[in-house]
This record gives sequence, C-alpha cells and structure tokens, in this order.
Amino acid sequence: MLLHRARPGRRTFRPVVDRLPASMSGAVALGAFAALVAALAVVGELRVTWFALGAFAALCGLLGAVSRPVAAPLIAGAGWLFFNGFVVHRHATLEWGGAGAEGVRLGLFTAAALLSSLPAVLPRRTVRVQLLPVPDRVRSTHD
Repeated sequence: MLLHRARPGRRTFRPVVDRLPASMSGAVALGAFAALVAALAVVGELRVTWFALGAFAALCGLLGAVSRPVAAPLIAGAGWLFFNGFVVHRHATLEWGGAGAEGVRLGLFTAAALLSSLPAVLPRRTVRVQLLPVPDRVRSTHD
C-alpha cells in the first residue's frame, strides 16, 4: 500500500517518506561529519574559515532533511564536536572557546538541522469530498 501526502497549497501528491529516528540520525551524523573532515583535509580547507563553517552547516541541513526534528540537537552536537576538534583546535582536541563563539556555532548547526527537518511535521491536507446535492424528495417512477 502506497500512502501519499500533499502539503497545504500544493495539488500534487508525493509518496510519504519515513524520516530517520533520533538514534540513527546521530549515528549517521558521526559518520558524515568524519567524512566531511576528511574531504576538507584533502581540499586543504581544514581551518577556521567561512567555507568550513558553511560546509558543516550545509551538512547539518542535509542531515536534518532526512531526520526527525527531535534529532536536530544530536546532529548539531556531532557537527560541533568535529568542527571544534578537527577544524578549530586541530589534532582532535576539544576546548571551550567561550559561550559567545561556541554558542553561535552550536546555534547555527542546530538551526540548520531543525529548519530543514520542520517540513516533516507540517499537517497533512485533509481529503476534500464534494457532496452531490440530494433532491428534497425522490419521485417514484410508478406514479
């Protein structure tokens, strides 16, 4: 059985896509951010730049799009761990750089994951049924 959905304002129907649960999203996020760190190292961008920050935020958004909204803090936490450990402080050391800088990074990653996962919780459109008018009284053909 194939279920379909339609968002408010749309007339097309698309198949319903199941989102990853929070635990699986966290596991996928750890692997995805490890791959991103390796890719940034190959490209030579493993340093604190807007490109690296944007790549981490984009990956948070991509992972949020396939996850449930509850998983946004897990995705953001995994992104922050890899960004802080391998991009900011290098050599896999975690250090707290103050609530201002670290809070902005963590907030950016959380917002990217959460905003891309929110369409999953939009209400589905109800099925509209057009009722045919029923005559006041039905005449018999034998009258």
